[in-house]
Amino acid sequence: MKRLTILLMILACFATLGLGSRRTRKSSQKVIQLTEPNLTGEMSFEAALTRRRSVREFSNKDLKRTQIGQLAWAGQGVTDAQRGFRTAPSAESLYPMELYIATKDGLFTYQPTEHSLTELSDQDIRSALARTTLTPEPVAAAPCSIIIAGSSRKIAARVGDNKARTFVAMEAGHIAQNIQLQAVCMGLGSVPIGGLDPAAVRRVCPMPRGQEPLYVIAVGYPVGGITEQGQVASGAKRAALIIPSVNFRDDELFTTKRMLDAAQIQTVIASTKLGTLRGALGGMADTRVLVDQLRVDDYDAIIFISGPPEYVGNPIAISIVRETVRKGKVLGAIGVAPTILASADVLTGVRATAFLSERDRLIQAGAMYTGFPVQRERLIITATGATAAMEFGRRIAEALTIK
Repeated sequence: MKRLTILLMILACFATLGLGSRRTRKSSQKVIQLTEPNLTGEMSFEAALTRRRSVREFSNKDLKRTQIGQLAWAGQGVTDAQRGFRTAPSAESLYPMELYIATKDGLFTYQPTEHSLTELSDQDIRSALARTTLTPEPVAAAPCSIIIAGSSRKIAARVGDNKARTFVAMEAGHIAQNIQLQAVCMGLGSVPIGGLDPAAVRRVCPMPRGQEPLYVIAVGYPVGGITEQGQVASGAKRAALIIPSVNFRDDELFTTKRMLDAAQIQTVIASTKLGTLRGALGGMADTRVLVDQLRVDDYDAIIFISGPPEYVGNPIAISIVRETVRKGKVLGAIGVAPTILASADVLTGVRATAFLSERDRLIQAGAMYTGFPVQRERLIITATGATAAMEFGRRIAEALTIK
């Protein structure tokens, strides 16, 4: 009996310790109480609909907590405390949805009833989240990305298995539209991204079993800012980044673009094909301008990114390069791309650099090859490759600022 009593006491101690540790983990979660959402605004519903556009290029300006709270409320906020109704309709009022919010400060879930955020992690997952989507660039650049997830299991008992997934997908669409229209009313831009790998998203953003990520909404300040008419400010500097149609150097592109975005320079990606193109390292980029339709007058800088020699000796590329120099605009090339400038005969007597494999070609074209990571000669800026891309982007931004 004595041994049994001792054994029970030991088990009770372990149980107490176990309960205590669980309480500690639960209580350690940081809860952020949000300020009450605005229920009135200056922009009409019709104006918000007119001005809503997908924005894929964001500045590095962070969103305020009040802005994040307003966006979350627009997606899933409670509008009737007694009956629990929310801003987006839900089949049988079951609300099987969850909002996850990723910022530089960490990963959070939105609690509609309390209008608060619960911290899941203090790590910045935005870059990892971007890699789970088919269009990573806006997610990586946006100061805030909202993941819309839903559980069809939660409503299957009421509506049946066949309808459950459809209803959850429909509800995700309601939420996404609310968030995007709210962003317009706040002077922000957004883009919905439905092309994602659910399993990969779950690895980056831990979710309860049965919950499926359906949508990512990237939100932030559009590059160049927004005017009162909801259009991009006309006074902002603009740069065209020209990439090969296959196997472009995504590490060069995204780093250069990130530096220009941070300097509030509008960037557009151009190529010989429109749509989503895959880079040599698997990154995806959205091209919006065809090279043969690119107007140099529309930009303050023309920048060539590495890849296969698609533009070396290309008559259209040569014309663009020469017109850029002739009109006194900034001309950039990185990695093997400076050979494009050499083929256009604009490097004669010009100090330039490039990936080492291109040294002889630059010298043959009359350039003074320096081998420096980044070389600027007047308005022509060249760089050796991805390791110099950050400085390359910074030099271009400087040239545009003082130009």
